[in-house]
Amino acid sequence: GPMKERGGPAGLVIKNGYIVAQWGDVNRVDMTSSVTKSYLSTVAGLAIDQGLIKNVTDKMSQYVWDNSFEGEHNAKVTWEHLLTQSSDWSGSLFGLDDWADRPPREGSIDDWKNRKLLEPGTNYEYNDVRVNLLAYSLLQVWRKPLPVVLKEKLMDPIGASTTWRWFGYENAFVNMDGQMMQSVSGGGHHGGGIFINTLDHARFGLLFLRNGKWKNQQLLSEKWINAVQQPSATNKNYGYLWWLNTEQQWKAISSKVYYALGYGGNYIIVDKEHDLVVVARWMDDTKIGEVLNLIVKSIE
Repeated sequence: GPMKERGGPAGLVIKNGYIVAQWGDVNRVDMTSSVTKSYLSTVAGLAIDQGLIKNVTDKMSQYVWDNSFEGEHNAKVTWEHLLTQSSDWSGSLFGLDDWADRPPREGSIDDWKNRKLLEPGTNYEYNDVRVNLLAYSLLQVWRKPLPVVLKEKLMDPIGASTTWRWFGYENAFVNMDGQMMQSVSGGGHHGGGIFINTLDHARFGLLFLRNGKWKNQQLLSEKWINAVQQPSATNKNYGYLWWLNTEQQWKAISSKVYYALGYGGNYIIVDKEHDLVVVARWMDDTKIGEVLNLIVKSIE
C-alpha cells in the first residue's frame, strides 16, 4: 500500500466544543497508522446500528461464506473477537500470513508457524492481518467500499474536508457484485490505512465526545459509543479497537479516558469528564502523558 513522508508535529485541543490551542500544520494530510483501527471499529458500529450485523457475538461464518472462517478453529471466531484482537485466527490474507505480523523474538519461524492455536476470546494479540480480515469481512457485509461508507455516513455529515483517504494494499481488490473493490487496511503495516489531517481527526473525536451526535443528528448510536469503551476480557486497557486508560497508564488522567493510537505518536484522545478532545501527530509517546497532565491542570 502507499506510504507518505511524515510532516512535523501538529495537534490541537478542543474544550467545550471550541479549539483552544493548536500547533503545527493542522491541515497537512499524514499517514495515521493504527489510528485507522478506531475508524474501522466505527464502520463496524455503523453496521450494527443499521442491522447488517445482528450481534457482535455472532460467528463470522454467518456473514462471510468463503473459506476465511472454515475449519474447527476459525469457525469459532466472532465479530467481537476481531474487534478486541483476541481471535487467534489462523490463515493468510492478500498474501500475508497471520504468524508473520509481529512474530515473537524468541524461537524459530517454524516454531511460530506451528504453534498451538489458542481458543478465540482468551488471548489478546496485536495483529494487523486479523484487523485487515475484519475490514475484508465488513466489505462483505456492506457490499461497497468502506471509505465510501465512512464518507457518506460520518465524515461528510461532520463537515470533514475532502482531503482524507483510506487505502488498502495494491493486491487487495476483490470482486463484489461484479465490481472490483479494494479491501482497505486497518493500519500502516505494509502501507495503506487512513491518510488524514489533524482537523478532520478532531471532528471525528468530537463526534465520540458528543456520544455520536452531531448538531441534531444521531450519526452513531450512543450504545456503540459506550460499547467501544468497555474493557475487553483479554486486555483491560483495550476495547473495540480503541485504547482505554482503565489501569491509568496516564496516572493523573481519568480512568474513563479512551483514545485512538497510531505508530509514531498519533493520537485522538477523548476525555468526557473534562469535555476535552486532544489530537496529537508525531508526538513523543513518552511525553503524551505529561502533555495531558498540563492540559488538564490548565482547565481545572
